[in-house]
Amino acid sequence: MIREKRKRKKRILLFVRILLMLALVFGIMFLIAFKVFTVENVVVEGNVLYASESIQEVVLNDEYSWNSLYVFLKYKFVDTDEIPFVDTMEISLDDPHTLHINVYEKGMMGYIYIPGINENAYFDKDGIVVETSSNAIVDVPRIDGISCDEVVLYEKLPIKSSDLKNILSLTQALKRKKLIPDAITYGIDNAPVLTYGGVSVLIGDTTLLTKKVERLSTVMPSLSGMSGTLHLEDWNEENTNIVFQKSE
Repeated sequence: MIREKRKRKKRILLFVRILLMLALVFGIMFLIAFKVFTVENVVVEGNVLYASESIQEVVLNDEYSWNSLYVFLKYKFVDTDEIPFVDTMEISLDDPHTLHINVYEKGMMGYIYIPGINENAYFDKDGIVVETSSNAIVDVPRIDGISCDEVVLYEKLPIKSSDLKNILSLTQALKRKKLIPDAITYGIDNAPVLTYGGVSVLIGDTTLLTKKVERLSTVMPSLSGMSGTLHLEDWNEENTNIVFQKSE
């Protein structure tokens, strides 16, 4: 009986010691997290449409955001607040004092104005509507001459498949060559006209689209600051002459 009581007492003492050791360890860990992990630097990458300060304000949005470990762990379980034109943001720690925010913006190839909602519908490389907004985003071309009364977010633009295919082929070809126009206008014959400031570019038949865009990339630098019309509608591999008609 006495032995059993002694054994029981030893087990209790051992359990108490373990609890105290665990409490001490957790206390030290908490103290380290509280004192060491403080936000002193924030690195923001991938943002084009938003200033780094704006992204930082969205991420560090509560009273505990001074603690870098807290912010890191928080966004392991909770998504950041939604921002128009931003797909996702990833938050990591470079060191105890430096938060790293990678911003992944929605890839937008162009936008069409939708009268029914009085907003612009932005679409990606697959023709999917990724955002609607009254804002006009820099370096995203406006598409004119295409009728569209309503759209649904995250669904394809509800226009003729042939029209959508032509728009996507043209916008992707222009983006690859970094020739983003202010606007792309489709006329009655469905031939696109590109607008770069005071310069209009007549593309004509799009069967030679890739080669026409390549040719355009070599010509455009010489037209900087000029106004007029560049004629590519009759260009082909046999007729390589390009005419630029200056505005009077």
